[in-house]
Amino acid sequence: MIKKLAKCIGEFKKETILTPVYVGIECAFDVIIPYLMAFLIDNGINKGDSKTIIYIGILLIICSFIAIYTGVKSGDYAAKATAGFAKNVRKKIYYNVQDFSFSNIDKFSTSSIVTRHTTDINNIQMAFQMIIRMAVRAPLIIIFSLIMAFFINIKLALIFLLAVPLLGLGLYLIATKAHPIFEHAISIYDKLNNTVEENVRGVRVVKSFVTEDKEINKFYKTSDLIYNEFSKAEKIVALNNPLMQFTVATIIVLISWFGGVEIIGNNLTTGEFTSLISYTMQILMSLMMLSMVLVTIMISRASGERIVELMDEKSNLTNKENAVKEVKDGSIVFEDVNFSYVNDKNKLCLKDINLNIKSGETVGIIGGTGSSKSTIVQLIPRLYDVTSGSIKVGGVDVRDYDIKSLRNQVAMVLQKNELFSGTIKENLRWGKEDATDEEMEKACKLAQADEFIQTFPNGYDTYIEQGGTNVSGGQKQRLCIARALLKNPKILILDDSTSAVDTKTDSLIRKAFIEDIPNTTKIIISQRISSVKDADKIIVLNNGMIDAIGTHEELLASNEIYKDVYESQAKGGEE
Repeated sequence: MIKKLAKCIGEFKKETILTPVYVGIECAFDVIIPYLMAFLIDNGINKGDSKTIIYIGILLIICSFIAIYTGVKSGDYAAKATAGFAKNVRKKIYYNVQDFSFSNIDKFSTSSIVTRHTTDINNIQMAFQMIIRMAVRAPLIIIFSLIMAFFINIKLALIFLLAVPLLGLGLYLIATKAHPIFEHAISIYDKLNNTVEENVRGVRVVKSFVTEDKEINKFYKTSDLIYNEFSKAEKIVALNNPLMQFTVATIIVLISWFGGVEIIGNNLTTGEFTSLISYTMQILMSLMMLSMVLVTIMISRASGERIVELMDEKSNLTNKENAVKEVKDGSIVFEDVNFSYVNDKNKLCLKDINLNIKSGETVGIIGGTGSSKSTIVQLIPRLYDVTSGSIKVGGVDVRDYDIKSLRNQVAMVLQKNELFSGTIKENLRWGKEDATDEEMEKACKLAQADEFIQTFPNGYDTYIEQGGTNVSGGQKQRLCIARALLKNPKILILDDSTSAVDTKTDSLIRKAFIEDIPNTTKIIISQRISSVKDADKIIVLNNGMIDAIGTHEELLASNEIYKDVYESQAKGGEE
């Protein structure tokens, strides 16, 4: 884990190295100052030597200035190094997520990925800052102070050697007990973020069903879980304060007692005793620093493991060497295709799919809920790989294509349409980055979107809120269809993407497809017979298997499932 995270330091190596260098210089001068104070007391003040007082006084000012300057510089470099480190970690895991296949995404919830990008990265950023500053400063101060203490009086310095290991053992025991609890508490953040995300996204549903109290209780329940876990961990961690205070008090008492005896025996001067007290405080403050670092590392360790897990997750869809980069046409062939989301041949969603679609054909897919209509089309642009069998587009197995090249020729308007915050133009240009105004207008006319866009005060420059909350469901669907058309794809897949538009608009969209994009293969998934009845062929799916293939008239005459759906919709229309 540490090696993988360390690689994210990247171009901030200089700042990362200079931070502990400046910390080391700062520590050296911080430790020299008490020794100079002892010399000032013994050889200047006690002897009334004004020259020594002035000389040592100037040295003290210079040492203090250098300590302050190096402290500021170490802080400056640490800020740059840690901010840069966090930026690189965030970039690396975000870029890795972009390469995920749908099956990779299925392993992580949206809220979990967001938590890892925010809370977890903040935790390791804080830990990294403490490691390159406090975790360097504290041991150096302890080592330098111990050396000076031994230099001044060996007997009194032995007191430190007895206290430090005992304190270290206590802190280690605290850390091992608290870490598992912190690890569990951080995982609950995923649930909390998921609750908030669901509530914000579905706020209209929450209000329409008057379930605000239920959502508040759900939030409080998860929040209480986090509170209880952190409280449990903090109670254990809080033991380091009394442990530290007991150690501090014991050492000060012992130093004062034995130091007094040494002064009476003329083995220790007043200045040396004062400096030993200063070194005592420096050592103990450094130990307290180390305990803070330890607590931060305990919290961040769980976060680091979660971040590395996201970094290590590799897409199970990769390009072959010398992958094909040109899609010849929009023909599609399914040969003995079986598919399982969990890659288990005993849990198949699609079974024995054999299908031949010619380039330019319009194909309708119909079937009940859970019949795997969406699944079958997601295999065409290789959002998932087949469990067995093969799918060919343009005569080439989809696994032999360069993934980007294949997906550029397959435009999908998914069941859950998604618009992004930005203008209508910016959303449309997802289909084609350099699309002209004329191209966008043409695509919108084909999708029957131009008419309502023109009614907006800012037309195509109208700002779309996140998720498209300021446009209706039908308008959102038409904008998504226009965005897909701008790709000028060889295959266009509409996954129930006209469900929110009226039948007249649906008919106009299908008519525009026939007249304006005759060479594009069009696959239309729909629950409405009216949306697919004019297709060249209609596929009836049932329980992940093809129940029948034919035209509207052929299926009415020969397929019970299609006939039942048609009659129920026709009857509903009459009523």
